[in-house]
Formats: sequence, C-alpha cells, structure tokens
Amino acid sequence: MTIVHLRRARTSLVLDARGPGLPRVVHWGADLGPLRVEDLPALVDATVSPVVPSSFDAPTVLSLLPEASAGWSGRPGLAGHRRGRDWSTAFRLTDLDVHGEPAAPSPDGAAAGGHDLLGGAPLPAPGVNRGPFLSAGRVTVRAADPDAGLSLTVEITLDPAGVLTLRQRLRNDGDNGYEVRELTPVLPVPAVATELLDLTGRWCRERAPQRHPWPMGAWVREGRHGRTGHDATLLLVAGAPGFGFGHGEVWAVHTAWSGDHVTVAERRPTGEATLGGGELLAPGEVVLGPGEEYATPLLYAVWSADGLDGLSDALHTHLRARPSHPRTPRPVTLNVWEAVYFDHDLDRLRALADAAAEVGVERFVLDDGWFRGRRHDRAGLGDWWVDGEVWPDGLQPLIDHVRGRGMQFGLWVEPEMVNPDSDLFRAHPHWVLQTPGRLPPQWRHQQVLDLVDPDAYAYLRDRLDAVLSGHDGITYLKWDHNRDLTEAGHAGRPAVHAQTCAVYRLLDELRARHPGVEIESCSSGGARVDLEILGRTDRVWASDCNDALERLSIQRWTGLLLPPELIGTHIGPERSHTTHRVHDLGFRAVTALFGHHGIEWDITAIDATARAELTAWVALHKRLRPLLHGGRVVRVDHPDPAVQAHGVVAHDRSAAVYAVSRVATSAAQVPGVVRLPGLDPDRRYRVRPPAGVPEPAVLELVPPPWLASGAGVTLSGSVLASVGLQLPALHPEQALLLEAVAA
Repeated sequence: MTIVHLRRARTSLVLDARGPGLPRVVHWGADLGPLRVEDLPALVDATVSPVVPSSFDAPTVLSLLPEASAGWSGRPGLAGHRRGRDWSTAFRLTDLDVHGEPAAPSPDGAAAGGHDLLGGAPLPAPGVNRGPFLSAGRVTVRAADPDAGLSLTVEITLDPAGVLTLRQRLRNDGDNGYEVRELTPVLPVPAVATELLDLTGRWCRERAPQRHPWPMGAWVREGRHGRTGHDATLLLVAGAPGFGFGHGEVWAVHTAWSGDHVTVAERRPTGEATLGGGELLAPGEVVLGPGEEYATPLLYAVWSADGLDGLSDALHTHLRARPSHPRTPRPVTLNVWEAVYFDHDLDRLRALADAAAEVGVERFVLDDGWFRGRRHDRAGLGDWWVDGEVWPDGLQPLIDHVRGRGMQFGLWVEPEMVNPDSDLFRAHPHWVLQTPGRLPPQWRHQQVLDLVDPDAYAYLRDRLDAVLSGHDGITYLKWDHNRDLTEAGHAGRPAVHAQTCAVYRLLDELRARHPGVEIESCSSGGARVDLEILGRTDRVWASDCNDALERLSIQRWTGLLLPPELIGTHIGPERSHTTHRVHDLGFRAVTALFGHHGIEWDITAIDATARAELTAWVALHKRLRPLLHGGRVVRVDHPDPAVQAHGVVAHDRSAAVYAVSRVATSAAQVPGVVRLPGLDPDRRYRVRPPAGVPEPAVLELVPPPWLASGAGVTLSGSVLASVGLQLPALHPEQALLLEAVAA
C-alpha cells in the first residue's frame, strides 16, 4: 500500500494507492514542497469527504476511473458491457510501478528530494517499487476485476515542464467479446475553480473563446466530425474567479485525438469537480475479443498559478522538448493558392518564384491543381499522378527553378479524400467510408477514402511514395483534409476509430520512407489541430482565413496550446479572399509576424513600394525569428476589448517583442496605457518600434513624447509591467510593433 508524491516544475501530484480499490488523486496543482513522510497519510486523511444524510454509509471515492461500485453517481469512467452483462466494475489494485531513482530519507524522515513514495504493507502482486523516490516522473497502475473479466492499466507521467499525461488501457480477460462504449480519464479540480473557459468556432473563425460560471452538472464538449473539428476546444480550462492571461490559478485538459472525442467538466452536489477527456466511440465500434486491449488517447493536463500564459508556457516547453520538434529555423513560406488558384502555368509560377526569392521567401509551395483532372474542386481527388496536359514535362522543371533560386519546394495533397469524378472512384467505388447501400452526403464534391481497407491503404501509400520518390527536391507536404467523416463505416461497422489509426499509420510510414519531408496538418484550415496529429506533423494551418483582423483572435487562442513556430501565419492579399476586408500591409504583416511566417498573395502584381515594404517585413521576421520561435509567449489583459496586445519574451529576458493592435473603435478615443509583461523587473529596457518598417496610421496630432523622438524610452521591467506605456491613438485595424532590449 503506497502513497505517491510527484513533483516537477512547481507542480505536485499526490496519488493515494493504498488500495484495495483504484488509486485516488488527492492533489493535482501547486507544488506542495518536500513533504515529510508522515505528512502523506495525514494529507490523504485530511481530504476524505464526510458522510452526510441521505448518502452512502461510507465516504465515496473518486478514483482514476470513476466507478458506481465506489459510490460515484456522475459520468462513469468506463461504459461497456458483455452482451448486456459486466456493465459495472469494481477494480482492485494489483500492481504499482513508480519509475524513478530511490532516494535515501533525510535524518528527520523526510524525503531527500522532491518526489516521495510512502510505503506500507506490500501489495498482493509483485512489481511494487519501494521508495522514497528522488526523480519519479511516471507511475503505472495495474488493476483487475476478475468477476467482470477485465484488467486496467493507468499510465501517469509528470514531465519536467509540469505537463501531466494520462492514458488508460483496458484488456478483455473474458472468453467472449466486450464492447467499450467510453473510457474517459479524469482528474479532480479543487473547489476554488468556479469558472470555465473553452473554445468553439467554425470554418474561417476557429478558436472562438467562450467563458461562463461552472454550474452543477456536466459541461460536455463532443466532437463528432471524424477529425478534431473547427469547433473543437483545444483546452478546457477551469479556474479561480476572474482568471486571465497573466493571473489566476487555472487547470486545463486537452484530448489528444484526431477523431471523434469528448472533453468534459463535471461538478457534483457531493463536492467533487473533475476535468477529463477521451475518445467518443460509436455503438459497436470497439469490441474487444479475448485478450485484446483498447488504449485511450493521451489526456494532457496542466496547472498554473499564473493564468493562461502559465498553461501555455508549460505546454510550449513540453512541445519544444520533443525529439520530433522542428530544430531548424522555420522557413518563410510562399503558398501559391491565393495567387493562382487552379490556373497552373509554368511561366507564371516561375515568375512568382522569382518574386518570392527577391523578397526573402525560403520555401515555395505549389497548392491544389497539379494532379490529373484537377482543373476545379469537383474532380481528380484520388488520382495522384501529375497532370500531363498541364505539366507536359512534369513538375521537375518548376522544382528545379525554385531550388535554383535558393528555396525549398513543397506540394499540396489531400490524400484521405476522393472525388466521385475520378478514375480511382470509377475503378473502386467500394473504397469509400460508407454504410451498406448508400453513400454519405457529399461535402465539397468529395467522399472519404476508406483507409481501413488494406488495398485502398496500400494504393494511397504507394502513390504518395511514388510522388515523393519520383521527384528530386520535394521536402514539404501541405496535407489537407477538407470534410467531416459522416456515416463513416467499413464492412457495415462504424470506422472513425480505425480510420484515424490508419491515418496515423500512413503518416508514420511515409515519414519513415522520407525522413527529410516535413508535413503540415491542414484541414480546411484549422479543423485538425491536436497533439496526436502534431506528433506526426511539423506545423498546423490555423485557418483558411488570412484576414488579419480575424487571424489576431484565431492565432491568439491557437497559441494557448501551440508555440508560434507550429502555427502557419501568412500575409494575405490586401483584400481578404474570405471576408473581403481591406487591410494595410503593415497590419497584415504584424499579425503574421508571430508564427511560422509566410505569404499567400500574388506578389508579382504589387508595385515597387509594396515589394520593398514586404521585403523589409520578411527581413524583420528573420531577424526576430530566434526570439519568436524560442521565447515565452505573453498576452496582455487589457481592459479595453478594442485593444489586443501580446508578445514573446526571451527566456533569459534579455529582449522581447510586442504587438499592440486596435481591433475596433471604442468609447475611449485613446486606449490607455498598455502594460508590457514578462520582463525582468530589475533590468532596464529600451523600448521602441523596430527600424526599417513603416509605422501604423494614427489619429493623433501630437504623438506621445517617448515616440516622438524615435529614440524610444528606457525603463525598468518592473515599471513596464506595472505602469506600462501610453501608446499612440491607432486607427482601427492598425498595429504597433515594439521591441524591448535590455540596456
């Protein structure tokens, strides 16, 4: 019988695994310090619920898998059955592995390090590691219910950034099938968290925040799109009243899965509150045969005492530490879509490549329209051969020209879809996810290729492999996914789960065959953004909308989960393709600066003045790129909703860059002082706009004195964070960029 205390990055997790049932999370949140050994059982006892009238005769237990057998009357952690039986479980702990290095107790009995394991009587099964533990970062819990014929494994990891991950594995030990309807990891949240924040959205307006009090009952976010979804909440956040970007205690979870999924916050009248998430399964989708196992998606969980920016800091640190995280500078990218659409002409594209190289572009991406029969969006998907009528000499002449101008070459694909008007569909109409006897409704004139079918899978893998192997110099794929999976069946059974696993396997195989090729996750913009797809891709396309005003919000909230270098941010045309708004180049450029920078615009048609300005903005991004793609993201809690401010601060706090945007008019003609957070309070910084790029349009007759001279102002980090700077009276949809450099 054991109590485990994990500590990393100012975060503690205390797990009561004394049995006989499943362990209970006693605490997840603020670092509790190097607890004395005798403190651990006292802490557990101090958090046991009382017995109240009209309730069970013993305290109920909210374990790692909520069970009715333990008195839990909320959403069950496991829902399933075996032909109508074994629908309720009573798991018993059989094994506990704490992965770490044992540490000798200190003379007063406390653990010498930051991770404590208090041991008591041995568990019934072998494999328990004794403690205390100095650097335990992972706990594996094993349990069984012999009566139900089920075994459960729970894997818990607290990484050096303070990011907690949970995964549950359910094994069928019975002699007939067991249907899994839901298996959802949850974590408790203390009573101080009384507000919820999550995200919703639609095409071209992804990641719209919504916030409300946390009432009794369950707040359930379900994604039934067969992909992450435009309306998916990247994080479900619970927090103390009034939390913001820079203040307040917050807890959050993210369900890392690219198919149907659920994320839930639940508060019970008995006092418990939980956050959790998992896969959303259709009836009959996962039926475990004897000895088979089902694993949940990873549930990511993060706590912060410093508001939403603290959550982001932990997640960004976690992602940047991955072995697969991009290590080379993120190349400035030009995508040709909004420049040429389906009008592919070699001479025109060569001219566009020449213009791109002149302004400083480092990667040139040929978008939709290069493959057989693809003159519009109603035909050709699935026929992954270069269209000989449009490209009589193939793509290699363009690739060679692009590489000759010093740029990488990338290509658009949409492998998971098929147009009914295609040679592939005509030859194999059964290679489509469908229910028997009918096709799903069409979406963008396309259906979904059934990758659960081994022949369809092999065809697609081999065609993509042939495209990459048959050309010298394709180093990037923009991988699109432009429709929901509706009535997605294979062989008469629901197949979103199997299709999602097949897509992961396909990406893994192609990356193994072509390790030098980077892949972007695009899904009609930002409909496939989650940490599981990002384990196989190198960036996401946050939205099909390049309107700078819309993008400010989309990027702000996408950045809640992802660091800037993983978010594609492009300068679009003066008039937006999706909203028809018109914006100055400066506003578009400042908005696109804070991400994986690029251009999606016919820059052969702009005049010399605009070309020079664009060149200056690209050069500025390259100069700031190490800071933008390696620093700590901060967002300003400004009282005026017409003002949006954010920045990136170097980890050694030697420099920072901030953007302040006026997104609308407001009652105040002058927005008021804007604070600049994140700097070292004891160092002095010179703050001024960067040289070489135009200043924004303003309303004022006389600018603030510190801006008038052009030399900026030098103040301490403490003053800049607490007092701030009076900024010019920007016109709506204008942005001011500021650099802060330690003096």
